[in-house]
Amino acid sequence: MFEDIKAIFKNDPAARGLEPLLYPGLHAIAAHRYINHPLYKIKLKFLARLLSQILRFLTGIEIHPGARIGKGFFIDHGMGVVIGETAKIGKNCVMFHGVSLGGTGKHKGKRHPAIGNNVMLGTAATLLGPIKVGNNVKIGAETFIINHDVPNNCTVVGAPGKIVKLNGKTANMKLKKSKYFNK
Repeated sequence: MFEDIKAIFKNDPAARGLEPLLYPGLHAIAAHRYINHPLYKIKLKFLARLLSQILRFLTGIEIHPGARIGKGFFIDHGMGVVIGETAKIGKNCVMFHGVSLGGTGKHKGKRHPAIGNNVMLGTAATLLGPIKVGNNVKIGAETFIINHDVPNNCTVVGAPGKIVKLNGKTANMKLKKSKYFNK
């Protein structure tokens, strides 16, 4: 939890003093890390889900208890955030309001995105399906990505998402199809 509080101060210039303790994103992450996910792991799935839905009502942030989230995670203005059951989020990631890490309804097992380390997900970005997003990636506001993986060290924008920066250089590239969609 200390890493999550540090992430607030690092990523939100408005954070001062004890104010981060009031952030709904911090409440959602703390409940997920210390209550809901542990309950889910010991097979108390209904109770974990019930508590996550209560937290959704209180914070506007829906994190399925099965989701795996790395340290240093910061949700800014979290209203409308949805993180699906099989989603995985790496370390030191930032997510703005309205982001969805959802499924397509066409997969069983792994159904949600895997997000690498040091990833920024802009406002209302929608990532669907068992896709992989690399490390050190920026996903722009309102970007839509379905059935395509995102490589390391890039910036992706648009609907459908395309790479506009790769390894520090301007680019204009399409994303590659995810292996999960070639079946």
